[in-house]
Amino acid sequence: MTTTYTGVLRKMRTSADDNNTVCYTLPIGDELLDINGLIGKEVTLTYSGDIHCVHCNRKTKKSFNQGYCYPCLISLAQCDSCIIKPEKCHYHEGTCREPEWGEAHCFSDHFVYLANTGTVKVGITRQVTQGISSRWMDQGATQATVMLRVPDRLTSGLVETLCKDHIADKTNWRTMLKGKPDDVDLTQVKTELMKKIEGELEALKQEKGLQAVSEVDGAIHDIHYPVEAYPVKIKSLNLDKEPAFSGTLQGVKGQYWMLDEDRVINIRKFAGYNVQIAF
Repeated sequence: MTTTYTGVLRKMRTSADDNNTVCYTLPIGDELLDINGLIGKEVTLTYSGDIHCVHCNRKTKKSFNQGYCYPCLISLAQCDSCIIKPEKCHYHEGTCREPEWGEAHCFSDHFVYLANTGTVKVGITRQVTQGISSRWMDQGATQATVMLRVPDRLTSGLVETLCKDHIADKTNWRTMLKGKPDDVDLTQVKTELMKKIEGELEALKQEKGLQAVSEVDGAIHDIHYPVEAYPVKIKSLNLDKEPAFSGTLQGVKGQYWMLDEDRVINIRKFAGYNVQIAF
């Protein structure tokens, strides 16, 4: 008997169980589909050709920024360039697209972290130091630790920029999908990085206030993913070019499904697409 789910996709939701294994659920229409339970099963996904904006639900011919229509892309604060580059936050200039949204999302504690996603990278998250950040799981990190705590998004971006001169700030998704990377001594990486940015960090404290940046003695979190087999030679699926596919789901990591024949698909990329999933 075939089970089908039909509706508009959203990015997969993540949580971690007691063993720090990531549990995935996929919002599709008004339902939530347990993706971990599909691993090892034959899955068929068919794209209808319709796209709806993940914010306003407007029907759109093209998706921007992982699910938005063009009017939302150019009007929403969450789609502004400062979301990708927080050091360019311009709220203080009075030019924030949505000041209330900025106050709710950008003026709370942020954490600068280190994560192993195949190579060690630096990043920022709003999640507190206890537990596993959804950002780490979305990036497919197998290890992560919080390094610094700051009071707002702008400061987190300024600190991240200091770190980027010495360490990557992006995930290589192909490297991330090719297997579990070797463990890294993140405590040592943190110590070495803090030493490299010591002078510039002190100058930032003098500018923002001595309490604006504080070091966090964060635990090293090991994160596991529900994967039975990793691809050897990655073949990326694109619903705009191939609106239907079938295959055995062999694992999930980051926001990617891994199927047989070395095929992968970034589910988050197709947020807003109306699809049918059958298994």
